[in-house]
Amino acid sequence: MAQPTTSPAEASPKPKSKVLLFVLVGLVMLLGGSGATWFFFVHGKQAQAAAPKVQKPEAEYTVHLDSFTVNLADQEESHFLRATLDLGLGHAPKGDPGKEGAENTGFPTAQTRDAILTVLSACKAEELLTPDGKSALKQRLLATLQQKVPEIDARNVYFTEFLVQR
Repeated sequence: MAQPTTSPAEASPKPKSKVLLFVLVGLVMLLGGSGATWFFFVHGKQAQAAAPKVQKPEAEYTVHLDSFTVNLADQEESHFLRATLDLGLGHAPKGDPGKEGAENTGFPTAQTRDAILTVLSACKAEELLTPDGKSALKQRLLATLQQKVPEIDARNVYFTEFLVQR
């Protein structure tokens, strides 16, 4: 008796199973990657929420300083800055910051003004004309005051007048 012959299309079902295998492996990898991404995002947010946030204490006292007028560090032209600022302090100032000399009983006005003048005179007019430049200047002033005059406990710098002459 003659055995039935198989056609070539029926004889090679293996390529279909390989394609199906690749599709399944790809789906598993895709779902696994999506699941891992979800896991890290969800647990990352929970870890951030659980971590205690260190808040910078707000300034409790404000000290007004007289105006500063400085030549800016521009080489090509002569520019100047006139700025009046207030300092936010963490504790009540000792003495009267507005008075120089013997009447002042403890606030380091000279050191404070010197630190501020040093930072202001190193600036250039172009950088001070943008909001980002003013914000960066505040950060530099605050860092300098905290480093050079730590006893005043400076926590914020407030500009009450800011004029760049070009």
